[in-house]
Amino acid sequence: MLVASRRHGTRRGHWTAQAEQLLDLLNALGSTIFRQFLWQRAAELDLTYAQGQVLFHVAAHPGCRMGDVGKAFGVTLPAVTHLVDRLEQKGFVTRAGDPGDRRAYVLEVTRPGGALVDELHAMRLRGLESVLARMSADNRTRVVRGLEALVEASLEVAER
Repeated sequence: MLVASRRHGTRRGHWTAQAEQLLDLLNALGSTIFRQFLWQRAAELDLTYAQGQVLFHVAAHPGCRMGDVGKAFGVTLPAVTHLVDRLEQKGFVTRAGDPGDRRAYVLEVTRPGGALVDELHAMRLRGLESVLARMSADNRTRVVRGLEALVEASLEVAER
C-alpha cells in the first residue's frame, strides 16, 4: 500500500494510500487488452471513446435530452453538441426537437447505432467473461461485493 504514496515522495495517510492504490488498479484495468480490443472495433468506425460513451448512454436512456447527457458526463452542452454532431453524421443517433421545450433536443439511437451498441456490449461481456473464468468463485464474489460497496459509497458522496 505504501508503494503509491512513496512514489509521490511522502508517506500519506492510510485512506490516501488506499485511494492511490485503487486509482492505480482502476487505471490498470482501463488499459488492459480487454479495453484495447473493444475500442479497436470502435476505431475501425472512427468512433472515439467519448462518442462511444455517449452512444451507450443514449441507448440506455432513449429520448434523453442533450443536457441530460452533459450532466451524466459532467461536460458542457457545447461538448455534448460536438459529440452528438459526430454521432449523427455517422448515422448512429438522431436528434429531434423536444415537444415540451423548443430550446431542447432529444436523442434516439438509430438501428445501425443500436446494432453497434449490441456488438460492443457483447464484446465487453465476452472479454469480461474470459477474465472472470480465470478467477476463483470466491474472488469473483469478493470483487462484486467490493465494487458494489464502492459504487454505493460513491453515490452517497455524490448526493452530498
